[in-house]
Amino acid sequence: MKRYEDLSPSLRCIMTPGPVEVDPRVLRAMSFPVLGQFDPEFTDIMNETMAMLRKLFVTENQWAYPVDGTSRSGIEALMVSLIAPGDRVLVPIFGRFGHLLHEIAERCGAEVFTIETAWGGIFDPEEVIAAIRNVQPDVVAIVHGETSTGRVQPLAEIGRACREADALLIVDAVATIGGVPVKTDAWMLDAVVGGTQKCLSIPSGMAPVTYNARAEAKLLKRKQVERGLRTEDTAHELPVVRSNYLDLGMLQDYWSPQRLNHHTEMTSMLYALREGLRLVLEEGLEARHARHALHERALVAGLTAMGLQLYGDPASKLTVVTCVLIPEGIDGEAVRTMLLQHFGIEIASSFGPLKGKIWRIGTMGYSCRENNVLRLLGALEAVLLRQGCKLPCGPGVQAALDVYEQNVR
Repeated sequence: MKRYEDLSPSLRCIMTPGPVEVDPRVLRAMSFPVLGQFDPEFTDIMNETMAMLRKLFVTENQWAYPVDGTSRSGIEALMVSLIAPGDRVLVPIFGRFGHLLHEIAERCGAEVFTIETAWGGIFDPEEVIAAIRNVQPDVVAIVHGETSTGRVQPLAEIGRACREADALLIVDAVATIGGVPVKTDAWMLDAVVGGTQKCLSIPSGMAPVTYNARAEAKLLKRKQVERGLRTEDTAHELPVVRSNYLDLGMLQDYWSPQRLNHHTEMTSMLYALREGLRLVLEEGLEARHARHALHERALVAGLTAMGLQLYGDPASKLTVVTCVLIPEGIDGEAVRTMLLQHFGIEIASSFGPLKGKIWRIGTMGYSCRENNVLRLLGALEAVLLRQGCKLPCGPGVQAALDVYEQNVR
């Protein structure tokens, strides 16, 4: 009979665009005793989590709660609930996850219109606004921070244009929430999804969402109480949401004072989310954004001092993801393997048209620390030299140290 050893995962320095290292205080919170989902102590935790999510999303929305599942579950919940069959949906695409929004919208039965720009750049907001005027969509779905290319899309003007056109704006802020400003109300974003496993430094498994009264009005036109719970049938102005698990109309009943049973809440993950949000708010959003920007500056200074080239338009660079062109003649996967095996450091490769061409380095959440940045720069230099890359010895770490010392002064 096979004997299984005690589980003992290796300690890693995780410098990818997600998942990232989890704050030890979050891990501690996950070890706390399980409560019943309708225990008053637990419903108090639910209410506190909603209140903290409103602050994270910078919104006065009534609805701000997690969907149980990875970030994609939150994306799909927003889209399947807010896109009715036959709706006209516009998806601007500037990387892999724009294509994901396109695919989900098609699966919702929408008539999908896309505009695309080359990977490594973003849209001038006027391009998107022109498409909105041309397509006259019911819904616009767009990525805020595109981790596949390391770019960030400005949204304020697009939000205003959607409001003027009476189109709902759904935003994928999975990679940006907690690390880069996301101003839900000021930018007129109707529905936003964030991720836990990136800048919030919480394990993957929950997808925080928020949506406003405009979005809720559409949900109510599709609202249905689950068959085993309903006391009477209701008429629907729009087709009911095709998914039961991801139906926001049902989920908001579960998160409301009514507590209408929908699923069994992920107790330990909710503890993790609450603690992660507490840590974000304790640090302060502005201070947290500034911390991410500082470590990005140090990383970029170190990489360029080593003679490495960054990928993409610098004007649209995403603070928390740095894309590096793999030097000619260097096996990118061999470098990643050596970093992991010899230094315990993980960085990411890429996919699609960028597969084998770039590395993606994340500076997110708890992973976004001075010792991690310096460790990575020193290790990357050593590995590249080992792989036969011609580069100067030492200036990468020194350049990063210069940034940190200037920040102290």
